[in-house]
Amino acid sequence: MGERFVVVLTVQKTSGKEGERLDNIEVHPAPDTGESSSRIPGFAEQLEDSVFEPTVPLVEYKREPNKYGDGVPKENSPFINNTENDKNNYDGTNMALFEEEMDRHPMVSSLLDKLANYTNLSQGAQEHEEADEEGSKKKSIKSPQMGTFMGVYLPCLQNILGVILFLRLTWIVGTAGIMESLAIVGLCCSCTMLTAISMSAIATNGVVPAGGSYYMISRSLGPEFGGAVGLCFYLGTTFAGAMYILGTIEILLTYIVPKAAIFRAERKEDEMNALLNNMRIYGTCCLSLMAIVVFVGVKYVNKLALVFLACVVLSIISIYAGVMKSSFDPPDFPVCMLGNRTLQNRQFDKCLKTEIVNNNTVSTQLWRLFCDGPGLNSTCNEYFVNNNLTVIQGIPGLASGVISENMWSAYGPVGMLVENKRLPSVGAIDPAKDIYLPYVVNDISTFFTLLVGIYFPSVTGIMAGSNRSGDLRDAQKSIPVGTILAIATTSFIYISGVIFFGACIEGVLLRDKFGDSVKGNLVIGTLSWPSPWVIVIGSFFSCCGAGLQSLTGAPRLLQAIARDGIVPFLQVFGHGKANGEPTWALLLTTGICEIGILIASLDAVAPIL
Repeated sequence: MGERFVVVLTVQKTSGKEGERLDNIEVHPAPDTGESSSRIPGFAEQLEDSVFEPTVPLVEYKREPNKYGDGVPKENSPFINNTENDKNNYDGTNMALFEEEMDRHPMVSSLLDKLANYTNLSQGAQEHEEADEEGSKKKSIKSPQMGTFMGVYLPCLQNILGVILFLRLTWIVGTAGIMESLAIVGLCCSCTMLTAISMSAIATNGVVPAGGSYYMISRSLGPEFGGAVGLCFYLGTTFAGAMYILGTIEILLTYIVPKAAIFRAERKEDEMNALLNNMRIYGTCCLSLMAIVVFVGVKYVNKLALVFLACVVLSIISIYAGVMKSSFDPPDFPVCMLGNRTLQNRQFDKCLKTEIVNNNTVSTQLWRLFCDGPGLNSTCNEYFVNNNLTVIQGIPGLASGVISENMWSAYGPVGMLVENKRLPSVGAIDPAKDIYLPYVVNDISTFFTLLVGIYFPSVTGIMAGSNRSGDLRDAQKSIPVGTILAIATTSFIYISGVIFFGACIEGVLLRDKFGDSVKGNLVIGTLSWPSPWVIVIGSFFSCCGAGLQSLTGAPRLLQAIARDGIVPFLQVFGHGKANGEPTWALLLTTGICEIGILIASLDAVAPIL
């Protein structure tokens, strides 16, 4: 028993009694020999005549396999009594908690190739995609190749920057003011940074298991903690999908094709109800289409991942380019003011009460909105008669000094008129009657904690990198570095956005949530360069991509929880198609997501997250 051999011998006893003959010995050659395995029918006869050069001690193993080791003895565990002789058992596996940086940068061609093959799918989704494509063919096992930049940083960046940045950040800045907006951004970004640091502590405390954030938490902290966190994460991801879909439909119906609306309001007080009903119809159709795409195959989502990423990056670049351009050449977006009140200019083209046509004074479209007839002797609204019309620039530019006027908050109840206090105004006797005239008004009551709830989803998405733990070449390094860098980058974008929006855009336009005062343009789009359509199209595809990714990731998370058996009645959702695709989990996810769609308001769904 003291002799040493070149190969590792797996010994199987033919009887449970001690001292009996050991038979049925499997001999596996060393990795560098290339010889085929052989079976030795007898131990004593073959052992004496063996031609192998002894290097490894032959030890009879009598222990039962540990509960979580899949038959691997405790002596070979990377955490207990590990020896140099066991090193070959972990060839190709990165067991280091720390290691040196690369001595040289990757070649440009390698970086471009990785960018061309960029995907934002988690490991489980990719495995299902590969199973669909390969069928029953045997696949060669590939070691994880993704690094920090492509595997963690870009997916986190794409998931964090999204619908709230494009649709609500300008409104938050105008309502809360620059100072309180910075407090909101700082508070929310601090929460996600602390979460990322806690996740990094788990990721660097040993080998990171494949399977994403849920497996990393449940295998490190236990199934109880993992199940509780996993269910919250699942519900948050599902409602995030509803939020992204509602953002997609809002962009479509408000800024791209307003004529596509099915329900139309005959009176101004019915406009919000009509918008909500349109959101429900189109949102349900969009959710159904996305669910079909995910059911058919996630490979279609994967093919569009680079397009969605490009939309986000180009949109951010166009915003900064527009900010710089506004300092010397502000864009022309006039806002019509009646007294100090902001007017919706969707229904008129000239900011005039009357005009000269063929040497005759005639009324304008704006006159007809405030008077009971087109004639100059018609009875008109009191405030319309007593106040003058003025035109101000909605984007005065970075050097205009408007930042001092946007420093402080302008909270108010629902129905409050959006006003510019610097302009002169003669008050009306009964201003409550004026909210149904074509003024820009608050559609909801606003206060600090509400804005925190609406803004917070814009800093989520930090788990996108850890969800790909099985695809990372060095997960212990890539997850902490990539996630924290992504949070730092997006925090800089949000903080600089708050300051630049407050320094470039007039306050009444900032508080105009749907851009009614600039002919229905997206407010952040009016600042961008070279065209508002860059932001509109970019934000549309960004929201579509984020919605698809939520519907791709949430069912797989539920499937993982169900297969662990933590919640017994959820075990049915652990089953799916033959390739492991979570069909039943996708069905439940679609149903929960539809609840968010039926709420129909982005401002009501966002605080749920």
